[in-house]
Amino acid sequence: MHQSIYNSHVTIRREKLDVLLQKAHALPVCPGVYLMKDPAGVVVYVGKAIRLPDRVSSYFVPSADLGPKKQRMLDLVDDFDTIECEGEWEALLIENRLIKDIHPRFNVRLTDDKTFPYLVITTRDDFPGVFITRQPSAPEFRGAKVFGPFTSVYALHRSIQVLQQVFQFRTCELEIRSDDPQRRRFRPCLLHAIKRCTAPCADKISQEQYRADIDRFIRLLESKRSVMLREMRQEMEEASKSLQFEKAATLRDQVRALESLDQRGNRRQLLQPETELPILDLTALRKGAEALRKALDATTEIRCIECIDIAHLQGGETVGSKVCFIDGRPFKNAYRRYRITVTGSDGGASGGGGYASGGDDYAAIREVISRRYRDAGEGQELYPDLIIIDGGLGQLHAAMEVFATLSVKPPLVVSLAKKEELIYHQARSEPIRLPRTNPGLRLCQAIRDEAHRFAQHYHHLLRRKSVLGENSQPRRSKKQPPSPTSDP
Repeated sequence: MHQSIYNSHVTIRREKLDVLLQKAHALPVCPGVYLMKDPAGVVVYVGKAIRLPDRVSSYFVPSADLGPKKQRMLDLVDDFDTIECEGEWEALLIENRLIKDIHPRFNVRLTDDKTFPYLVITTRDDFPGVFITRQPSAPEFRGAKVFGPFTSVYALHRSIQVLQQVFQFRTCELEIRSDDPQRRRFRPCLLHAIKRCTAPCADKISQEQYRADIDRFIRLLESKRSVMLREMRQEMEEASKSLQFEKAATLRDQVRALESLDQRGNRRQLLQPETELPILDLTALRKGAEALRKALDATTEIRCIECIDIAHLQGGETVGSKVCFIDGRPFKNAYRRYRITVTGSDGGASGGGGYASGGDDYAAIREVISRRYRDAGEGQELYPDLIIIDGGLGQLHAAMEVFATLSVKPPLVVSLAKKEELIYHQARSEPIRLPRTNPGLRLCQAIRDEAHRFAQHYHHLLRRKSVLGENSQPRRSKKQPPSPTSDP
């Protein structure tokens, strides 16, 4: 008797889930938010999706395993509603607002003892910064505007990177005062070069203009993009009528950027399409920096990475290279090459970027490090989030010898050894061994290989000159752009 009732219950439940599955498959293919409802119409769970049909249907397939807490939710779900969004970033914000307003029963992740990420804007600063933190009540955030908590730190990082393309706010932890005359001599970080920051640190924008950008960013977080665009177009027209053409142009550019936020890119739209790097999977690029941050126990997001490599042939024509990646993509304008002046050998062995042992790799690394990071070491510019040295433990020690002499130290330095692909960390006694499929390791390998390619290209150029004469020039491939000039 009891078995018959149980079988009947299972059949009815499966039939209900099949109906919901068909409804989910019919949803529009777009980002959005979904609301699971019980028979009384009460929302019991709110979630977000990059593709609504894929995410929502995953709840109702027979093989669905939602875990011990959410699995029992399926017994209550009788229907669902969805809200279509203009992008993943908007879905993240709408999900957050709905959870705070409705307090769904099964969104327990935001009500348990775990800490979740918040978005903090330090509005009391002269030039407010935008930060992601799990401790919004920390003293440094006193009086700041706080959004959250959010369910996914990864999605939050991605959304902030996207919105930074529009409003170009700072994410650094520098203390920037409007009355500081030293700002004019400060070199801005590479986020300014790729138009992700207006560089208030280097006095590239007035306090009033920067504050206006931050205010528009906050308004977007508190409303829909369509509403924000309407307000900005009206503000742009008013600025134009009052002959404030610079303000009108800024608003025009921000409106265009907002309108194109979610357009899908292609190979021709990469940051540096002329690079010889293989086109990596964009999802892997996005996950690589976060996986690398976890592997290295970094406390902040890793966005800007530089890699140093040395190339030589039996100690002759030794050269160094520095490549730069921002948000997982190569930034060619920041590539640099170095003609090494040191000679001799102090035991530097292969394992760096050279073709063979015999050159003084350690001394070459020390020279490149001292030339590249001397301004950062004096506090005149920011270090990249991560510096990678091509080589093993010896190459890392050579780099750290130079950093030890500088007043300001870099946040994170590692070396990547070939063959075994071990990562040596500046603060660890044992190397880090990551699986070959780890997206963080693959990102490091891609950057290391690009540094090696760039060093080889310069090395071949010098070898050709030494063999054929100083006035000879190598034939340039149509696919190979002119190389950046050397640093002094």
